[in-house]
Amino acid sequence: MFFSASKIHDGYRFLPEGTVLEVADDGSILNILDTGAVDDFVFYEGILCPGFVNAHCHLELSHLKGKLDEHTGLIPFLQRVPSYRSSFSDAEKTDARQQAYDELLNNGIVAVGDISNTADTLDLRAQGKLHVHSFVECIGFIEQHAMQRFEFSKQVYEQFSRQESDECLLRQSLVPHAPYSVSSVLFQLIDEFEPDALISIHNQEAKAEDEYYRQKTGAVKQLLEGFGIDDSFFTPSGKSSLTTYAEWISPSHPVLLVHNTQSTPADVHYAENRFPRLSWCLCPNANLYLEGVLPDVPMLAVEVRNICVGTDSLASNHQLSIMSELVTLHRHFPQIGWEVLLRWATINGAVALQMDHHIGSFTKGKKPGVLWLQELDSASPAVKRLI
Repeated sequence: MFFSASKIHDGYRFLPEGTVLEVADDGSILNILDTGAVDDFVFYEGILCPGFVNAHCHLELSHLKGKLDEHTGLIPFLQRVPSYRSSFSDAEKTDARQQAYDELLNNGIVAVGDISNTADTLDLRAQGKLHVHSFVECIGFIEQHAMQRFEFSKQVYEQFSRQESDECLLRQSLVPHAPYSVSSVLFQLIDEFEPDALISIHNQEAKAEDEYYRQKTGAVKQLLEGFGIDDSFFTPSGKSSLTTYAEWISPSHPVLLVHNTQSTPADVHYAENRFPRLSWCLCPNANLYLEGVLPDVPMLAVEVRNICVGTDSLASNHQLSIMSELVTLHRHFPQIGWEVLLRWATINGAVALQMDHHIGSFTKGKKPGVLWLQELDSASPAVKRLI
């Protein structure tokens, strides 16, 4: 099959006008050619690019779509999630997860970094239509309960690790949820479990997180108290959360920092120097849904090596669409062009999930999927999956 278009983005950049993409029946990229070398090809008005990578999602929470109010702030959101999460039947949850999975496919997503607290998404992974890295979250701020919480998450991890697929990549790792929900002892257990495993963490999503680490005051302290957690053991570092907990994660780990709305240049420089394989994931629509703020994206675009994009969950977003996230980024930061944004959504996401040998770019031998994007500068660009 031979495809050409008004523009072709290969995952890194826009290719010269007149480029033709040769794709095998199984989706493998065979060649990137000039139109003069091909007599017969299909031409598309618009842009062709590799399939999108959603580097941060919570399919488990799909049944909470529309159930939690917008603009409440992160801490009130976290206070409400546990009660809402358990107020649905298993059938309702299963149906919602399936609809969300289908939505990812329909929106041109070929791989997802999915947060898991349970093994509920095993059935979705088994369908073999998406590459999945399941981040099995450990949650537990009470130090003496660290081993118990670790063992629970390890059992979930082992269920994922036994799952195999001939159709797609299935990966998993044990990760911390957030700096305010994981004790330093639990961080250590996670760090030592698989020294080279990909670590994802919700990072600096609200001002309250840094306030707690600097002064042990504010909304995070109230959140812990509301859950009956005695934090008397915790001594504030006087530093930001990131520059504190990063010392509990070995540099041998590839690391994916998610949200980053409060990350400063000093935080960024520290993390970039500490972790050789570091990615920063942006979830702008979720940030606006909860806190009404966005990260300093122009600063990140200059200072960091790898930016990728996620959707977060349907509890904090209206849709699971990477294109919608890109539109939001472009609207708020028009100086960041589509060539860069599409790179963040394709090859950079593949690098973040350690899948770049297989997807993310139009490179010979890869099977990245082929998307057709139309009306890119409109409020709702159309995304159609060709392969």
